[in-house]
Order: sequence, then C-alpha cells, then structure tokens
Amino acid sequence: MDTLTSVPTTIDLRATSVRELNAELHRPRAAAYEVLHPQGAHAVAAGVHHRIAVDVRGHAGYYAAGMNDGGTITVHGSAGTGVAENMMSGTVRVHGDASQSAGASGHGGLLVIDGSASMRCGISMKGINIVVGGNVGPMSAFMAQAGALVVCGDAGDALGDSIYEARLYVRGAVGSLGADCVEKELRDEHRAELAGLLTAAGLDHDPGEFRRYGSARALYHFAAANTY
Repeated sequence: MDTLTSVPTTIDLRATSVRELNAELHRPRAAAYEVLHPQGAHAVAAGVHHRIAVDVRGHAGYYAAGMNDGGTITVHGSAGTGVAENMMSGTVRVHGDASQSAGASGHGGLLVIDGSASMRCGISMKGINIVVGGNVGPMSAFMAQAGALVVCGDAGDALGDSIYEARLYVRGAVGSLGADCVEKELRDEHRAELAGLLTAAGLDHDPGEFRRYGSARALYHFAAANTY
C-alpha cells in the first residue's frame, strides 16, 4: 500500500453511498477518515483491514465495523445489531449504546461500549475482548469460547450459557447464570487482566469490585448421563 496522507478525509453519507465509503476504506488513501451523517446506515466501515482511524459522527445501523482487522473505528453515537461482529484485530468504540449481538464471533481486538449492550453481547466470542461501561442483556457470552467480557454494570439472565473458556467479569448484579456457567475465584492474574482491559477502555474501576464467571467444564466433556 502506498504511503497514506496524514490529512484526514471527510466523507458525507448524504452524498456518498456506504458501498463507496467501504471501497475507499478497503483501499485507503488517508490515515484517518471522518464519516458524517451516517443516519443509522448499515455496514458502515465494515471490512476495514488497514491500520487507519475512522470516526463515524452519529448513529450506525447493523454490523458497523464488522470484520475489522486492524482499524481504530469510533462510533460517536449508538450502534445497531452486530457491531464489530467477527472482528479480528484493532479497536472499535461505541460512545452510546449497542443493540444485540455486539462483538459476535469476534476473534481478536478490543470492543468498548461506553453505554449498555442488549442481549447476546459477545455471543460465540473467539478471542475478542469486550468492555461494556453499562449493562448487558440476557444470554450474553452465549457459547463464548475465548477472550474476555467485562461488564461494569449488571448482566441479564442466562449469562455465559454453554460457555467454553471465555472469562467473564461483572461489577454489578447477575440476573442468572446459564448452563455450565459458575462463579469462579478472582485470582491475581485475573485482576491483572481486568486492570489492563479497564485501562485500555479508559475506565478507572477497581478490579476488586468485580466477580469472575466461567465454565464449569461439564457440558463439553462427554458423559453417558447427558445423552438421550
């Protein structure tokens, strides 16, 4: 890729289609972009695979910053279903709230939601780290395989249902735990990980205020009593 210009590029979605925007971001000419008037458009800044910064000035629709691989993408508003889904690396930040399935199937990188997230936050996460400043809805971290979900508020029912090896940290109340999810000891290594994630998200909560949850490791080991 040619050397990128340091002069930020502004793209107004009232005059440019999302398809044209994403085509530019996939082969960027600038190191930083400002996207104006997203007005809830879907798939804004999806598929970014260069180390560029993208500031979306407003609310985004479904799958904003999906499949991000190296970009620093900031939504200055709220985001719809599937923000940062299948993210590989980089950082995605939502300054508002996020709808359901935030960070779904994410393999890496950091997703920060300053507000709250709806149900199934972190569903099937595979290595992504997610920090939510507020609450998360029911079934969050469903079938979560790897990575960490940090919830600075409360978690809804069935947290961590059918979880594998992801680590869950919750500062507030938990509605209920899902199948095979149990509370676990918060050891020094977990406090260190949690402190690093909170710092990366720009939060100053005391790691000691959180409780850790994870897999009881009963579901994914074969047992004849579990068959029908």
